[in-house]
Amino acid sequence: MGKLTDGIKHLIIINVILFVAPQLLQLDVTNILALHFPKNEHFGIWQYITHMFMHGSLPHILFNMYGLWAFGTPLEQMWGKKKFLFFYFSAGLGAGLIYTLVNYYQFNGIYDLFLNAGLNPSEILSVLEKGSTNDARIVSSITQEQFNKITSLYNTPAVGASGAVYGVLVAFGLYFKDAKLALIFLPIPIAAKYFIPVMILGDLFFGMTKYSVGNVAHFAHIGGALIGFIIAYYWKKKSI
Repeated sequence: MGKLTDGIKHLIIINVILFVAPQLLQLDVTNILALHFPKNEHFGIWQYITHMFMHGSLPHILFNMYGLWAFGTPLEQMWGKKKFLFFYFSAGLGAGLIYTLVNYYQFNGIYDLFLNAGLNPSEILSVLEKGSTNDARIVSSITQEQFNKITSLYNTPAVGASGAVYGVLVAFGLYFKDAKLALIFLPIPIAAKYFIPVMILGDLFFGMTKYSVGNVAHFAHIGGALIGFIIAYYWKKKSI
C-alpha cells in the first residue's frame, strides 16, 4: 500500500463518478451499463466493461475500491500503469465471461424443462420477463425453486469491480505471498499465500451451495481470480 498510483487513481475516480452521478441526477443506468444475461433484451456486449464501474451500494463500492488500492498499489508500482490496467481489465473481462458461462449452464438446465413442458421459446421468454406465471404446464413441471432460479438468472444484472479486484488480489498473493492480511471479522494477520486461497475456496463453496448470503456473484469472483492467476503466474515465471 502507499501513495495512490496514477492508474488506480483514475479507476477510483471513474467508479465514484458512475456511483454518485446517477443518484444526483436521478438516473437509472442499470439497463445500459450493468451486465445482463445474454438472452435478456437489455444485454449489450459493452456491458462486459461497463459493469466493472457499477456498484449497488456504498459498502459495495467502498470494499472494492479499498481492495483495488490496498492490493493494486504495489502491483502498479512494480508493473507500471499500462501493464497494470491491461491486467485489471483482463481479469474483469474474464470474470464477466466466466460468470456468463456458468449462468448459461444453470439457465439451460432449467430452460429445457420449459421446452419439455410444451412451451416455445417466445413463451418462455415472456414468462421470464414477467417473473411469474399461472401456466399449468409450468406449475406441473417445474418447482418453485427452479422457477425462482431461472427468473433470477434472466432478470438480475451483475455490477461491481469485484471480479477484477479478485484478479488483483491473486496477483498480489503470487508476488507478495508472505505479506500479512486480516479481515475485519477475523483480525488475525495471515500470510497472503494462505489467506487468498481460503477466500477463493469460500466463494467456490458459496457459489455451488445454497448457503450464499445476499446477491453475490461468486463465480465472477472465481473467474477474475482464475484469469488473474493465469496472467500473473505467466508474467512472474517469464519475468515479464
